[in-house]
Amino acid sequence: MILEVLETRRKALKINLDEKVYGTFAEIGAGQEVARNFFTAGAASGTIAKTMSAYDMTFSNEIYGSEESGRYVSKSRLEKMLDHEFQLLGDRLHGEKYQTRTFFSFADTVTTLNYNKSNDPHGWLGIKFQLTPGGEANEIIFHVRLLDSDATLQQNVLGILGVNLVYAAFNYHHDPQRMIESLADNLSQGSVEIDLISVKGLAFETLDEVLVNLYLLQKGFSSAAVFLPKIGVKQAKDLMYKQHVMILRTRFNQKTKPDFELFNHAITQYKAYMQIGEVELITMAELTLNNMMENVQSEDGDLLNRVAKRANEIMEMGHAVIISNFNRHHKLAKYLAKCKPKSVGITTNIANLKHIFLSENYGENYTNELLAYISDLFSGNVKLLTYPFRDIKNKTIVTTKNLEVSPEAKPLFDFLLLNKYILDIEDIEGQIIIA
Repeated sequence: MILEVLETRRKALKINLDEKVYGTFAEIGAGQEVARNFFTAGAASGTIAKTMSAYDMTFSNEIYGSEESGRYVSKSRLEKMLDHEFQLLGDRLHGEKYQTRTFFSFADTVTTLNYNKSNDPHGWLGIKFQLTPGGEANEIIFHVRLLDSDATLQQNVLGILGVNLVYAAFNYHHDPQRMIESLADNLSQGSVEIDLISVKGLAFETLDEVLVNLYLLQKGFSSAAVFLPKIGVKQAKDLMYKQHVMILRTRFNQKTKPDFELFNHAITQYKAYMQIGEVELITMAELTLNNMMENVQSEDGDLLNRVAKRANEIMEMGHAVIISNFNRHHKLAKYLAKCKPKSVGITTNIANLKHIFLSENYGENYTNELLAYISDLFSGNVKLLTYPFRDIKNKTIVTTKNLEVSPEAKPLFDFLLLNKYILDIEDIEGQIIIA
């Protein structure tokens, strides 16, 4: 069934004409782009109790409190904005006029492209809202990366995103997939990336947080999502910025369970090699879907539920999880590079390594493709740690020392070994660990 996508102004007008919906808009960083859409749609007095924008840090801190991190474009700042403004609605608006109103507070804190185009434009948007007068508040928060190369275009995108969020909260809260899909209504493809969404409240009490973020991957809004045990979804850069990171690569559809004992050997070796302290390393198990998302609707409608279940099982074991659609190591490395970690260790079976260095697995431009692959993979202080395996047919243990590679790839392969970009996983006595 094809669903009608309402134009942004129509969405804003429908909200403005809803006599029950009433609230505030607080916006920091890119102008009052969201509130402007509601004002220009008409009948805004029926929806907007207040708009505000506290750009000066001193004013902002006086209103919402200071941030320990010193970062104002953060989830913490957004949550303080939402809580403060929603509390004021209840404290100040009393009487018969407001008894039938469902209150909401919308907030965003955003940095758009600067004059020198040297920053990373991104932001946090959220809404705290009631579905019944005087009812418990629900909450939707998401993080975006603004991809347009012009600040004015980014501001326009922000305004549309805000309208989409307010409309989705009141009209699609009962249908999480439609709610998430609608966030990109009226936006051109490639203008925004939504890499995290968090929901709270009675309206979402049966909704699994892993599952709702898988909807982002399914719709192509993001390429990966990160989850921490007992904490939940986490913005990747917030977690990994200037940290050492270790990834255990696993496929969702692999027959065997992830071997965390072998992973612990790799962690020990990586810490020793990189001289990393006990608390300085972030370790995660990657659950890669290998481009399986395209099968969700056509072949396997239950795939997302099964992926969410597997991710939750791994977290219950005490491990952080990154769910991705990366089928190759260099795509994972490029994604991690955006988070600007100090270093990255990626574990893999040596059979996967063999695939990279065999020309028969590529087209006629193998050498060019290999150079591009290796550049993407190792440009961000990345080490590839490989599990040797027992070749039963030839009765040998295959390691990097005896791995067969194509002649045209051999000099590059030897260079990577010599300079320790690729390492065999060994125990503390230097003995090869057999996968």
